[in-house]
Amino acid sequence: MKTFNLPDLGEGLPEAEIVKWHVKEGDTIEADEPLASVETAKAVVDVPSPYSGKIAKLYAGEGDIVETHKPLVDFDLGGGEAGAADQNETAKEAPPEKASDAVREDSGTVVGQMMSSDEVLEETAVVRKKKRQKAAARPKAAPAVRALAKKEGVDLNAVEGTGKNGLITADDVQRHMQSGQAAPAAAATGARAAVPQPHKLPAGGIKEQLRGPRRAMAQSMSRSRDEVMPCTLFDDADINDWLPGQDITARVIRGIVAGCHAEPGLNGFFDGASLTRQIMTRIDVAMAVDTPDGLIVPVLRDVGNKDGAALRAALNQLKEATRNRTVAPEDMRDYTIMLSNFGMLAGRYATPVIVPPAVAIIGTGGIQHDVVPVMGGIEVHKRIPLSLTFDHRCITGGEACRFFGAMIKDLRRAQ
Repeated sequence: MKTFNLPDLGEGLPEAEIVKWHVKEGDTIEADEPLASVETAKAVVDVPSPYSGKIAKLYAGEGDIVETHKPLVDFDLGGGEAGAADQNETAKEAPPEKASDAVREDSGTVVGQMMSSDEVLEETAVVRKKKRQKAAARPKAAPAVRALAKKEGVDLNAVEGTGKNGLITADDVQRHMQSGQAAPAAAATGARAAVPQPHKLPAGGIKEQLRGPRRAMAQSMSRSRDEVMPCTLFDDADINDWLPGQDITARVIRGIVAGCHAEPGLNGFFDGASLTRQIMTRIDVAMAVDTPDGLIVPVLRDVGNKDGAALRAALNQLKEATRNRTVAPEDMRDYTIMLSNFGMLAGRYATPVIVPPAVAIIGTGGIQHDVVPVMGGIEVHKRIPLSLTFDHRCITGGEACRFFGAMIKDLRRAQ
């Protein structure tokens, strides 16, 4: 009998949710065949079997949250082959097992890259050759896209996927709806737009377990509350002199670069336990993106060495990957500063939340047309509301103000 623990999926996350079991107790499975599909905060991946044998026990049900390195499956090997883990000559040798040990726990470590969506590039729990399983008959779509389709009454089997390997994206669902093949939406009266209908909930409301990105967000916010001393500055950048064709997000990122050059201390990390800060030279901006599944934060790398066109191309790529839940795990970590574009939805100012070990986050509100005083009268100017939250444990007010001032000065430039 061998116990297989939930592997570390290479994302440094403490847990995962069992989305679907591909086996049941009593089934026989071969090494490398899929055991279960699990969802982390970032991706849906398949966990393959490290052994050939009989499934003796499943430690969790579908929908359950399992901690990394906790028991997942018991295998009855029946004295047969020990599985891919023991046959692979490149795998690390385990320490000698005592004869009295009835069960030896597997280290449960997954290595290599994991692809997202319902068809994944699977890795066994030890170093071995990659193996792609056949796609299931179920349409391939990220959980957020499935939720959108369910909400709008769209049958995903009737939608053509344009994403990688046939993945159905949110845009595919929207196009399908606009084509008239989906369930018709409530018709507008005359020239008036349709009034949004409230969500249909039972009288007593609903109670649900936080999962995936929402669960990760709750954990990050709790950590921020416990570890950060936040302080927020507010101001506006007058962009009335901008020449036509300016890319707003690219200009904001360029402004962040200008701020980091003026005060490099806001671009880095802080370790509260050792009271050590690390100032980084490369600027990697984490961009908070709102999705139906919760907040996802992909990272735009080395923005200080990208021009406007390169920034826009990278932004579009990240936006598409985030919307489809195909953003790679390595593209959501090791950021040096953060940006929240909340003004695209609503709001003028905010107190954006820093996720440690970062020390600063910038928030941009919706562009406003404000009445401003000028020499001899008043004018209406376009302005971007800005909010800067910094960790006052390691950043002084003067440093934050100089960063903010440099950013605003760059945003005021015509181009």
